[in-house]
Amino acid sequence: MRAIVTGGAGFIGSHVVDALLERGDEVHVLDDLSTGRRERVAGGASLHVADIRAPNDVFDAVRPDAVLHLAAQADVRVSVERPDFDADANVLGTIRILEAARRHGAKIVFTSSGGAIYGECDGPVAETAERQPVAPYGTSKLCGEEYLATWNRLHGTSHVTLRLGNVYGPRQEPHGEAGVVAIFMGLLDEDGTPRIFGDGRQTRDYVYVADVVDSILAALERDAGGVFNIGTAVETTVLELYGAIRHATGGGPEPDHAPARLGELQRSVLDVSLAAQELGWRPQRSLGDGLAETWSWVTS
Repeated sequence: MRAIVTGGAGFIGSHVVDALLERGDEVHVLDDLSTGRRERVAGGASLHVADIRAPNDVFDAVRPDAVLHLAAQADVRVSVERPDFDADANVLGTIRILEAARRHGAKIVFTSSGGAIYGECDGPVAETAERQPVAPYGTSKLCGEEYLATWNRLHGTSHVTLRLGNVYGPRQEPHGEAGVVAIFMGLLDEDGTPRIFGDGRQTRDYVYVADVVDSILAALERDAGGVFNIGTAVETTVLELYGAIRHATGGGPEPDHAPARLGELQRSVLDVSLAAQELGWRPQRSLGDGLAETWSWVTS
């Protein structure tokens, strides 16, 4: 298979590139390197430094069979401050990728965000639940999902959307819109003190990056389109997470506490039974194992 990975120099994307190369695919990375890093791209892949809003030259040169669309403006704070920029990257960029893929008959797997799409949850939330994004980032990702679904109906394509939980693992860096695992471990590696906002009882669904990669490959093999949650269906509080990180790292100080951040979700957890049923996918790594592997990378 000849594949393009947008955002393939980033955290999740670089792991997807590695997995595709391992199974023998021809892999091309489309990344503007605004947040991605050239050194993350494996030597067996071809890097094309380009913007997803202008993908045609890359697509025409590569003529892909598949597109793994991970590139996005992913900073919630930026989306609030600059919603036009967020929409330009995440909505217009996705439309341009859709049209470039259509011209070459390529299948798309698109990564969206479960937490950003659903808003507050009162338990594991299914794909049919009401979608109530609380920031422009979530709205722009939801727009991308709807464009994929429209192209499936209009053009008979079989594009798949994956709504990801809170992804963590090696190569996630502790700055920008980084996940809390990367932030906490980055501080501990530098003898710093992690800060917990609010009472620490807010919950998230933490899913290890290798499990996310497995879900992307499973979606790529699916003959039909669809939307699937990718998480663990397990709620973990920030306090519980920090306790698990201290266990994985062999110690760490008591955390500092700061006032709760305005608009932060209190509960976010995904029902992943549809992915198990339709994609044959289930998360394989426990939180403890995933944190241990991540700490090993941080300290290597």
